[in-house]
Formats: sequence, C-alpha cells, structure tokens
Amino acid sequence: MRLAVAALASLLLAGVALAGPTPAAVRAEIDALLERLETSGCRFGRNQEWHAGADARTHLLRKLDYVEKLGTIRSTEQFVDVAATKSSLSGAPYVVQCGNAAAENSAPWLLAQLEKMRAASGRRTR
Repeated sequence: MRLAVAALASLLLAGVALAGPTPAAVRAEIDALLERLETSGCRFGRNQEWHAGADARTHLLRKLDYVEKLGTIRSTEQFVDVAATKSSLSGAPYVVQCGNAAAENSAPWLLAQLEKMRAASGRRTR
C-alpha cells in the first residue's frame, strides 16, 4: 500500500494533470515512439531481465494505461519521465541496449529517438 501511495505521489509531483484523457496528438506520438522501440532491434532491460522490443512496448503501454487512469499525460516527454524511465516496483532504471553498444538508461535513448522522429517530421523538440 505504501508503494502505491508513493507511486501516486510521484505521479502528481511529476505534473500529471488530474482530469481528462491524454491528448490524441500526444498519444499518437507515444505510440510512434514505442513502435520505434519495438522495431529497433534493441533489448529493453527492466528489473535485471532483458526483453525484446515487442515485450517492452506491451509493458510500457500497460504502464501508460495505468497512468492515464490517474490523470492526463500532457507530453511525450512526460510519459518518458513518469512511465518509461524506471520500474514502479523496484525503482530500478530501465535500460536499452542496441547491438554491442553498452546499455544506457531508457530516458536518454527514448528522448533521442523522439528528437529524431520530430526532426524527420519537421516538428521541433520542446
């Protein structure tokens, strides 16, 4: 119970709005970012286990659904910060490893992919 209260407090402190659905444009961008993770060929590490991109996408969509029940995600960056950075259970950071490269924390990797997506579409990063 304490963990659930701490998680809720963390979400509120992270600036999740208390009412309304995630805007469609933000949800579409999150979906595209998770598609990029899924098809990247990279491994996703959480709680000391490696997962394929498809499993990572499924997991992060479940987390997004949970967060959306608590409030509104107002940006893709906020989604990364609130749901795609670390385990809600253990607090351990999520990591991404591509090929033979060293594993890196998921947030910088996801935000770099987001920047590339936006650049390709002509949209500026915030």
